[in-house]
Amino acid sequence: MIELLAPAKDKETAIIAIESGADAIYIGSPKFGARQAVGNSLENIKEVVNYAHKFYVKVHVTINTILTDDELKQAQELIFKLYEIGVDAIIVQDMGIFKLAVDGKLPPIPIHASTQCDNRTLEKAKFFDNMGISRVILARELSIQQIKEICQNINAEVETFIHGALCVSYSGQCYLSHYIGGRSANRGECAQACRKKYTLIDEDGKIIAKDKYLLSLRDFNASKHIKELIDAGVKSFKIEGRLKDKNYVKNVVAFYRQEIDKFAKKDSSGKVFLDFEPDVNKSFNRGFTDYFLDGRKKCFNFESPKAVGEYLGKIKKVCKDYFEIDAQLSKQDGLYFNGQGCLVNNIDGKKVFPNRMDGIAVGIDVYRNFDSKFDKQLENSKTKRRIGVEFTCKNGILKAVDEDGNFVQIPLSANEAPKNPDKMRETFIKQMQKTGDSDFYVNDVNVDDLPFMPVSEINELRRTILTQLMEKRVKNYTRETQNSLKYTEFPQKQLDYRANIHNSTAKSFYEACGCEVCEMSAESGSKPTELMCTKHCLKFAFNMCKSPKKLFLIDEKGKRYPLKFDCKACNMILTSAK
Repeated sequence: MIELLAPAKDKETAIIAIESGADAIYIGSPKFGARQAVGNSLENIKEVVNYAHKFYVKVHVTINTILTDDELKQAQELIFKLYEIGVDAIIVQDMGIFKLAVDGKLPPIPIHASTQCDNRTLEKAKFFDNMGISRVILARELSIQQIKEICQNINAEVETFIHGALCVSYSGQCYLSHYIGGRSANRGECAQACRKKYTLIDEDGKIIAKDKYLLSLRDFNASKHIKELIDAGVKSFKIEGRLKDKNYVKNVVAFYRQEIDKFAKKDSSGKVFLDFEPDVNKSFNRGFTDYFLDGRKKCFNFESPKAVGEYLGKIKKVCKDYFEIDAQLSKQDGLYFNGQGCLVNNIDGKKVFPNRMDGIAVGIDVYRNFDSKFDKQLENSKTKRRIGVEFTCKNGILKAVDEDGNFVQIPLSANEAPKNPDKMRETFIKQMQKTGDSDFYVNDVNVDDLPFMPVSEINELRRTILTQLMEKRVKNYTRETQNSLKYTEFPQKQLDYRANIHNSTAKSFYEACGCEVCEMSAESGSKPTELMCTKHCLKFAFNMCKSPKKLFLIDEKGKRYPLKFDCKACNMILTSAK
């Protein structure tokens, strides 16, 4: 079975993700999440857990920032509370938490090694596997072949991203935001410096690209590679987006639910009854890329970090206050072209009247980055997830069995025989199929002999047995537990700021794994020389792979950042400003 893992910024979005078909959701804890702006109270997380477990959907909670010594103590207390309210797993970056687990100072909650741990090599994945970690969340930059190699050589579950925004840097290896303004990505405060404008020059001062979004990537879309990734051994497909709104989550989750169902069984219960046709092109995106899954391709969009959306076509004609294009548009649609955009005020056949005509010309490509009609459809959607149930009435006993084999039964009160058994049977079946707004839908009703029952009694019987069945489902839900962890040899022997060691417990952890800690985290005061390591290469982007000239990025404030190139690993490194 394959897990579809969906993001949730809050309780409402979590429930929408579950209704739309997620097998698991990940949500921010009250503190210590890599998206600091979307923390959630324990009370709300508990409500999400209770709702999710009805459908055998798991809840993962992010505690994936690096922590101070005091924060580590708070995180330890928080993890116990999360376990008590039924959370299924925690997503962790800080090695101090791993040490607490090794030392038996945490509850047996499954621990997932966050992508912030920089899980880009087989050696790193083996390290976590040898420790006994439940799951390793891989870096986004890996190819299908690399993912397959990791899956085949470790016992831990493997989780990969499948959709959403891309960090230009290897996760956990970006210090640019902290370097510029003190807002650390590893502390959940990233200022997204990668979405700003830069100028690229060579050592002679020649301008190669001026005032472009040179570090801004398109959004990830691996939907065409689902079968290959399943065959490679991936257990969980993760959608990025804990900052995204509920309509985005509803559409994207529903889309991937349909796609994954073509190749594998889901890892949860229930059937999604959709009332719209999901289309990821209609939700926020910067244009799509499958990144490095099957080779290096154009993964960047230097013109804009904003939403691009779905391609509509080229402008055919331009007049004073309108233009013409062969596309179906609606009022209030948002359009994107040449790094800018407009709103549609009115439509008259092929004539489109925008709120501004700046930049509009014959022949330019136009994209729709806000589909007002589709957005309203999502907003008004009544998509519902329901659990299949069968009723059997035999020998005076009504039995309800759900799709997972849970069952309850109730004896019928046999007061008198019906005058018309066939009519009674027809009425009984009809009423038992009316599950209304409950969490169940009826697959079948099998009835033998029935006593006489008024409709009101049948309805009450249905409500009672479905309530009991849901209670039985929740009672039978079994959480997985984390096996005991152990220290094991780390693949590196010396560690600097790039290991993100921010507390004394994390330092002790690495030392117990055979490492010499030469430097604490950048956030502790170390001065990083490498601000970002990325698979996105500007030499490749500008066809300069064979050029021996040194290259520099200049930001909007005039700071100059030398670029280094590790061509063997095909990585670009942004170094501290000169």
